[in-house]
Amino acid sequence: MKSEKVKVKSEKFATALARQQVTNSCGSKFFTFHFSLFTLLFLFFTLPSHAQCPTENTAFRAGEDLTYDLYFHWNFIWVKCGAAHYTMRAATYKGQPALRNDLLFTSNKRCDLVFTMRDTLISYITPQLVPLYFRKGSLEGKHYTVDEVWYTYPNGKSHVKQHFLNRHGEWSEHHHESPDCNYDMLSILSLARNWSVTTSTDKTPTSRTRKLRGKIGERIHFPMATGKRVETQTLVYRGKKDWKANDGKKYHCLVFSLLDYEEKEKDKELLRFYVTDDTRHMPVRIDFYLRFGTAKAYLAKSN
Repeated sequence: MKSEKVKVKSEKFATALARQQVTNSCGSKFFTFHFSLFTLLFLFFTLPSHAQCPTENTAFRAGEDLTYDLYFHWNFIWVKCGAAHYTMRAATYKGQPALRNDLLFTSNKRCDLVFTMRDTLISYITPQLVPLYFRKGSLEGKHYTVDEVWYTYPNGKSHVKQHFLNRHGEWSEHHHESPDCNYDMLSILSLARNWSVTTSTDKTPTSRTRKLRGKIGERIHFPMATGKRVETQTLVYRGKKDWKANDGKKYHCLVFSLLDYEEKEKDKELLRFYVTDDTRHMPVRIDFYLRFGTAKAYLAKSN
């Protein structure tokens, strides 16, 4: 009976957000799928197996606002197809101070003629970057799906409760327990941006710091909750490169590749992304390698 009440509440929550998104009109099977990948452009450091959840935040502050221009290679030309908007602000979660991350992706009117899309991601974390709650709503034409994750930490363990709403309106529930921390698309972003690349011989990470050795080709792994399961993702460090974003500024960047989870044995590159080589680690560019083309996201505005 208790689980049925939770299910009803989740369905009401999903329905309310779906109505809001339908009002804004967006949805696309193609771009909704790949926007899930877009969120992973931020994930550029591994989670050490002995990591403790509380982490000192030195990379960002409440009030951060980033906007990206999105392009797709269509019939031998690059076409601007939409925008992505990322914000972070101070909030409360169950009466306690928290940080709220929001990531919204929308297609523009031109691309709506071929496909329309809107993805909305929400994440609550503590000021020490401990995950509390995550929700991803995806509207694809007439179909709406939801990935929802709750985190609790009884007895020093990480408990992950996951709900998934499929396109047929059916809810499923999944549980995961681990002595280590688990993360989602947005909470891992916050944690990863507080780590750094170094050529130091000190390879020992602590609960407050994490350093990548800076060796080109180095592989890094992390666990991520999706609403249906906890998966191990793989990233590869590609080195450093200068690049000029759409805001007119030139950035010195760290370059990483995300491998396709479904084809990890083939080392198929799913995307390549660039983050600033400084304490902020701001994402400024991402390249998607799709089955039928390439898409790119360029930083257009930041504060």
